[in-house]
Amino acid sequence: MSLGVLQRMIALAAVAFAATLGALALTSAGNGSGAAATGARAVPAPGGGWYTALAGSRGAAGDAERTTCRLVLTGRSLGVTHPVLPCGALIYLEYGGTEVLTAVIDTKLKEPGRQFELTEVLAQRLGLDGTQEIRWRFARRD
Repeated sequence: MSLGVLQRMIALAAVAFAATLGALALTSAGNGSGAAATGARAVPAPGGGWYTALAGSRGAAGDAERTTCRLVLTGRSLGVTHPVLPCGALIYLEYGGTEVLTAVIDTKLKEPGRQFELTEVLAQRLGLDGTQEIRWRFARRD
């Protein structure tokens, strides 16, 4: 293996490790949005607003359920599944007047017809029942 390939592999592993640590910090945070703890700010969608998407709960976490982002889910995990956004991506979700900062923790949807699936705790925090239209936008760390 050449030195250049090895350096790229190490750099990619470091990025993946940092994203995993960020997702773990957000999924274990107990303060609700986590925005104050992470220093994250919303990045408005084009036109200064939000994107919309269909979302629903992914259901209760199974016994030692692992995500495609290599996280182990528990009954307290906060996060979303999205098939395109990368693991650890920070996003704000809004539904029914409640706004929450969370992270992508999985990339494999369980149910068709949705763009996002929320952990059960996150769905409850937002008051989301069934599949509903939510608003979302990216977040960035300051």
